Amino acid sequence: MGDVKTIKVALVGNPNTGKTSLFNQLTGLKQKVGNYPGITVEKKTGKLKLNEELQATIIDLPGTYSLNPNSIDEHIVLETLLHTADSLDEVDLVVVIADIENIKRNLLLFSQIKDLEIPAILVVNMADVMKHKGIFLDVPKLEELLQSKVVLISARKGEGIELLKEAITNYDQAEKFPFADMADRIDQGFFDKLREAFPEKPVYHAWLKVTQTGALRLNEEEQAKIDSFKTSKELLKKHQHKETVLRYQKINHILKETYHQDISLAKDLRSRLDRILTHRFFGYVIFALILFLVFQSVFDWASYPMDLIDSFFANLSSWINNHLPEGIFTSLLADGIIPGIGGIVIFIPQIAILFLFVAILEETGYMSRVVFLMDKIMRKFGMSGKSVVPLISGTACAIPAIMSARNINGWKERLITILVTPFTTCSARLPVYAIIIALVVPPKRVFGFFGLQGLTLFALYLLGFASAIITGYFLHRVLKVKGESLFLIEMPNYKLPSLKNVFYTVYEKSKAFVFGAGKIILAISIILWFLASNGPANFKNAEENLQKESSITPTDDNYENELAAYKLENSYIGVMGKAIEPAIAPLGYDWKIGIALISSFAAREVFVGTLATIYSVGDQDEEASTIKQKMANEINPETGEKRFNLAVGMSLLVFYAFALQCMSTLAIVKKETNSWKWPLLQLIGMGLIAYITAWITFNLLN
Repeated sequence: MGDVKTIKVALVGNPNTGKTSLFNQLTGLKQKVGNYPGITVEKKTGKLKLNEELQATIIDLPGTYSLNPNSIDEHIVLETLLHTADSLDEVDLVVVIADIENIKRNLLLFSQIKDLEIPAILVVNMADVMKHKGIFLDVPKLEELLQSKVVLISARKGEGIELLKEAITNYDQAEKFPFADMADRIDQGFFDKLREAFPEKPVYHAWLKVTQTGALRLNEEEQAKIDSFKTSKELLKKHQHKETVLRYQKINHILKETYHQDISLAKDLRSRLDRILTHRFFGYVIFALILFLVFQSVFDWASYPMDLIDSFFANLSSWINNHLPEGIFTSLLADGIIPGIGGIVIFIPQIAILFLFVAILEETGYMSRVVFLMDKIMRKFGMSGKSVVPLISGTACAIPAIMSARNINGWKERLITILVTPFTTCSARLPVYAIIIALVVPPKRVFGFFGLQGLTLFALYLLGFASAIITGYFLHRVLKVKGESLFLIEMPNYKLPSLKNVFYTVYEKSKAFVFGAGKIILAISIILWFLASNGPANFKNAEENLQKESSITPTDDNYENELAAYKLENSYIGVMGKAIEPAIAPLGYDWKIGIALISSFAAREVFVGTLATIYSVGDQDEEASTIKQKMANEINPETGEKRFNLAVGMSLLVFYAFALQCMSTLAIVKKETNSWKWPLLQLIGMGLIAYITAWITFNLLN
């Protein structure tokens, strides 16, 4: 059997054409998410086996409306197709996805790619709605006029996928004819000069390099050739406008012969739903009810599997302690690694349920309505309507949310959005919220239906959104930066969510959350275990010192627990914790919570894993086996009451609602703003707000 050949296939299309659905259909679980080298833009690739001799690497490029980019994401598409940066992939085939209802606009992008004379296939998606919308498409005629292979599919239902795979397999037969030679109709002399300067490339390739030179990474030789064209920007814009008009003229002619829609056969439910879901009053009420349902479900549906996971890790630690010989390795496993990992795995059900609802809302097309609805509010607080996208996507993670702010054209609006996005409650805060709420908020029902714990979580999410908006308004008034941008958003059609797409989204997001946090937790758990299991002189002479300082003896029933607590307090981690305790004592926290606060700066979810490790090392109580039980049984030695009471719990919730406990977020803010000024301002400002509000909360409730 010979070597398997691998080709590179790029998926290109306008936003909301079903590109992600098609990517999932072609690659399944064989996906990989990373960044383009040197660029913080997400790059999704996947594998597709075509036959025994051929496989394809599918590259899911960012959505774009044309090859005249307005954002960094769109620049990636242009650079990939022109192959102007060594770090980007040179593709063997481009699959352009078009939406059957917006095919005219989608063909503009396809026509530009055709003129680059790259092998290309046109995929017309959402074929399943054609009958319902009264749409008729003559595919053979369209192929003839475009001089390209056209495949009709439904990515959501999986229809036509085999035909597309067959077309990809025959990639070397894809036509390379240009869509139209418009040089004569724009400026013949100018295009003749382009052909002379770049004889080895199609003229449209050179045209894009000249008109988009600021968006491309070019070598010195290419840049020198382009600089030789002393053409005014006004003339280039005039040529670009004429090019667009000429393209649409030809597209209109093609569609007149191939595309027809009988409006009388269409059944328009969309406009009726839009009137309700984007209503200036009921739209907000419906959105609030949906959010409440999501957070209620996060607690109600996840409680049983969470208890099972918690018990499993507790029993595993107990089994290791009982069956493996005593020693450093057994202690590391039972008191360090397993409690630390268990402290994050326990939240998989809640994370998965949260992403499940987000995926369903995105799949149905509702999230675009939310963005449109919230635009009216955002403008009153000095931000662009596009700021809603980072704020909403920040519920998953602040890092990609901040990166998505690149779509905001105005620098001031973009900067404000970057600075306030971390206020949005992200999935990393969820483990902290979940464990604290479960400890201090009783699982009661309000009015017999509303869960008090779900209401508390809902209130924390609202607090995050409100803080972001209010801070945005303050920054808008304070920052002396000029900038204003327009808000444009496309409303996709409503559709039933694809179970396959929802599954892939939940799987990929949950996996990224667990493995991303897991690496940090594993490392921190080992460090914390070492610091808690070793110490200076007082730790090494713990038994002798304990008997001197107290009346307890080895024959007393509580001796083992007292000795473990004494060792922990005099360990390296205990010494560190005691040093910072005076600063956090006004908030109701002890040195153990202080260590968890510091370690969670690496990632917020580490807070729970840290406490799990500390309490595992310092507690010999066999009955308190799970992390929740150990936290519930922790006693404040000064008051004799539970450490995690309502005042301390609420203080912690408020602290984490405001504090910027995320090293990665600071790094990405620095990269996006190209300065340490803004992330440091963010860190100090959010830290002060967190400390002051946590102090007020603790003293009010204490």
